[in-house]
Amino acid sequence: MNLILLGPPGAGKGTQAKILEERFGYRQISTGDMLRRNVAEGTPLGVEAKGFMARGDLVPDDLIIRMVEHELTYPADVILDGFPRTVPQAEALDALLARHHRGAVAVLFDVDMGVLLERLTGRWTHPASGRTYHVKFNPPTVPGRDDVTGEPLIQRPDDTEATIRKRLAVYTEQTAPLIAYYDDPADPRLVQVDALAPIAEVTAQIVALVRGGQAAGAP
Repeated sequence: MNLILLGPPGAGKGTQAKILEERFGYRQISTGDMLRRNVAEGTPLGVEAKGFMARGDLVPDDLIIRMVEHELTYPADVILDGFPRTVPQAEALDALLARHHRGAVAVLFDVDMGVLLERLTGRWTHPASGRTYHVKFNPPTVPGRDDVTGEPLIQRPDDTEATIRKRLAVYTEQTAPLIAYYDDPADPRLVQVDALAPIAEVTAQIVALVRGGQAAGAP
């Protein structure tokens, strides 16, 4: 069962993808990583993509789909994170999966946006080590100071409230049509998990929902 992860920034999609990859043999496909790898390896698809990227153009959907199709030549099921982003991309992905006789379930990471905003804006980082803290959930012993070195902590630009609100607004605008697409009553392929639950509980929810879909005869 291939998985399509839908959810806002900070909802834990990457964490869950890593767990499912390590424990169940999934292959995680991040659009950005896939593009960078093809370009770095100089594959024919990478050479084609590099031309668009060098001009500052968006890489066309067709090229992304062809890269995804190459990933589907491996036997392991995949986790798609960051793709599809639009309904036309989802339709193209469906056609691709059908050609390979493979199905997919979209997993929606359901969160309260207010709680998520609190989680993300409270994050502070020790730049030298990458250690992270949270003013509420994992505060440093001394406010504003790293526990190990005592050096000042910083808040990254993408963790500021204004930036996060903008990212969440973009997510909501882009993802709402996708949720409707995968939750079509004529062909429901959407499952929801409580993404604010502890990490182990979120993993258990995903595993149970996917296994349930397989038992019910989902492709």
